[in-house]
This record gives sequence, structure tokens and C-alpha cells, in this order.
Amino acid sequence: MLRVAVVGSGPSGCYTAQSLVQQDPGVLVDVLDRLPCPYGLVRYGVAPDHEKIKSLQNNLRGVLEHERVRFLGGVEIGPGGVPAGRLRELYHAVVYCVGAATDRHLGIPGEDLPGSWSATEFVSWYSAHPDSTADAFVAGVRSAVVIGVGNVAVDVTRMLARGVTELRTTDMPQPALAALADSRVADVHMVGRRGPSQARFTTKELRELGSLPDTDIAVRAEELALDPAYLDPAALAAPQRRNVEVLRGWAGPGAHPSPHRISLRFFLRPVELLADGGRVGAVRFERTAPDGRGGVTGTGEFEEIEAQLVLRSVGYLGVPLEDLPFDPATATVPHLAGRVLREGVVAPGEYVAGWIKRGPTGVIGTNRPCAKETVTSLVQDAATLVHKDLPGDPLAALRAAGIEPVGWTGWCAIERAEAELGASLGRGVVKLPDWQSLMNAAHGL
Repeated sequence: MLRVAVVGSGPSGCYTAQSLVQQDPGVLVDVLDRLPCPYGLVRYGVAPDHEKIKSLQNNLRGVLEHERVRFLGGVEIGPGGVPAGRLRELYHAVVYCVGAATDRHLGIPGEDLPGSWSATEFVSWYSAHPDSTADAFVAGVRSAVVIGVGNVAVDVTRMLARGVTELRTTDMPQPALAALADSRVADVHMVGRRGPSQARFTTKELRELGSLPDTDIAVRAEELALDPAYLDPAALAAPQRRNVEVLRGWAGPGAHPSPHRISLRFFLRPVELLADGGRVGAVRFERTAPDGRGGVTGTGEFEEIEAQLVLRSVGYLGVPLEDLPFDPATATVPHLAGRVLREGVVAPGEYVAGWIKRGPTGVIGTNRPCAKETVTSLVQDAATLVHKDLPGDPLAALRAAGIEPVGWTGWCAIERAEAELGASLGRGVVKLPDWQSLMNAAHGL
């Protein structure tokens, strides 16, 4: 009987477990996660007001409740936890589905000023990620700049402008809800260094900005006109063409004064964050222009936009894993159809799936075929892998090493505690925001 460890319980990990039990009728799968809660970015990355996307947790739940799948939360793999080498001893195969754990930096002066954050840090705060320690994002902020034009940038822009009435019905943690209720953010500028035809947001996400109550949307027609593809939308693929149509409808000044104003800016490259009173006070941008090869070039013209809060949203980045090869150029683990490659040679029993395999691309559903490819490779190798002697049930070995994982019953206890917390606040389910409260709930304390 094949025993497989899947490291990571986000979509790629759950789809890997699902594909394993579908392709091998005898496999036993342990899905391990550093956190006591499953679902990865579906729980801690999807905006709280996107309830339809968050409902995907119900599908992932079905995977983790399968009779041959076991969830083991609160298990760190690597330094301070279970060494990767020890994990390989406990299982016939290990599939790493750890995503892209950090974010890209701008690499410009002033990026480390107080008030400058990654969008990931802001998302972790309002999503109640237990590692989040910051809480003063919007205090004293009148104007915010979001650098980037992807879906995460749209999410954080929307959260800065959305009214607290709509957010009360979400699972947002109470401290974040209270902070946003007191927010005085009036202007949010979402800025891209290239043109509207190259923006990475989806049309559905983009349109949501226009549906926010008491919010004015503005796009500068002269910036849109700098994009040759914008002027010839028939040449664009359907998704980009739909984006262009939405932006065209917003071009020009806003129709009515509103408590919140969102400005979508294009062809501006950040070159410096400027200080004011010891924290960020503005962002200096250089105007860019198409270079004729799909990129942009600087024009030597500059503009400053006031901002007491700057959120960079320029992409996720994979990080090296203990005792696994890593390609810094792509921030991924080298592989062949999901099989880990060590110096170009397949490493028996080691596999990758998800963003650590292919980079931070695609949508949630993209992880399904990615996981299936990896599992197909693993199942093809199973006849060789299964001959490795194992020391018995891995859970017993973990406990013997002083590690007490949070099992499925512990996770269900966390869910009950979050429902009880929400009821006490007159809301629905409300997330527990820190490690201590999560672990107390998991162990019935």
C-alpha cells in the first residue's frame, strides 16, 4: 500500500490528494500543513467579500474528508520542524505543494519606509492569517497607492474603498473590521507601468470596482490612448478586449463627488517612495511609453502622487525549500512532469505541484491539471516506490518526535469556535486571528 505525504493543503495540495485517491485505489495520503487550518490561499488569500470563490472550500473539504486522506495541520517541514529527509523516510513519496511563499520587491529607494507594505501583508491582515502581526495599515491614511494591475491589486483597492456595512457580513476578523470602519482613506490610486491591454486583472474583478457604493471611478483617456492595442481592440484576445471596454466606459473625470475615489493609472513606473515626517508621504513615478516590443521605456517625465499607504502588488515569489533543488531564475523547483530533478536526474519519491512547480500563474482551477500531471508521474513510479520499507504509521513517528498535529477533528473545533465568535459579535462566522486562539480552539481550551 502506497503512502504519500502532500505538503500543503491549498488548492494544489488538495487537488493532488484528490487525483491520488482517484488514480490509485489503495493509496493512503497525509496532507500536511504548517498551519492548523486547511485550504491555503482560499482561506487566507481570497478577499472576504468574494464568498462565491471562498465557497470552493466546500469542494476542498470533500477531498480532505475522504477515507484515505488524512489532514495533519500544525506540522512544519524543515528547520524547526520535521526535517525533509525524515519526511522521506516516513513515506514512499512526498509531493511538495507549498506555493510561492513571499512577494516581489520594487527595488527602489524608500521602499522600506513605514507605511510601505506588500499587498500580501495587507491581505494576510484582513484575512486573519496567524502570522500577521501588523495592524496599523490605514491609521492616519487619506490617500493610498496600489502598485500593480492584477487581481490582487484590484482586491486590496476594493477593500480600501468598500464600506464596513458590506464587510460586516464576511468572515473578516473583528480587529481588521474595526480598523476599516474607522478608516479615512478617500483616494486610492491603482497604478501600472504598462498599458491597459497588458493589465493582468480579470474583467469580472475589474467590474466590481464600478459596483462599489459611494465610490467614483476615474481613468485618464490620454493614458489609455498611449496603448496602441487599446486603440485597436479588435486585435486583442477576448479577455483583454473586455477589460478595454470597461476602462473605456470609465475614461474621463468621475461623474459625481463621492466619499471614495479610485483612479486607475497606466504607463507610470515607480522610481522612489518619498518620506514625509518619517514615513511614506508620496510616490514618485516616471512616465513610460511603449517600446514597440511589448515592453515600456522611460520618458524622463515624472509625477508624484500623495500616499500615506503604499501597497506593492507585483507578484508572488517561490522560496527555496530545505534539501530540495531550487532554480532562482524561475523561483521554482526543477522538475520533469512533476518529478523533482537533482542536477538533471530524477530524484525517486520526490515531486512538486502548484506554484512551486510552475510559478505563480493561472487561477485556482489551473492547479487541477497541474496536480494531475504530477500524480500521473507518481503513479507510474509506484511499483518501484512501494518497495521502500517504512517505519509504520507516520503519525506515530511524528508524535514520538514530540509533534502533535492538528487533525480533522481539531480543525472542526476551530470552525465551531469561529462560528461561536461570530454569533457573540452579531455577525456570521468570524475568523480567529492568531496562533494562540487557533490552537486553543483546536485543543478545546
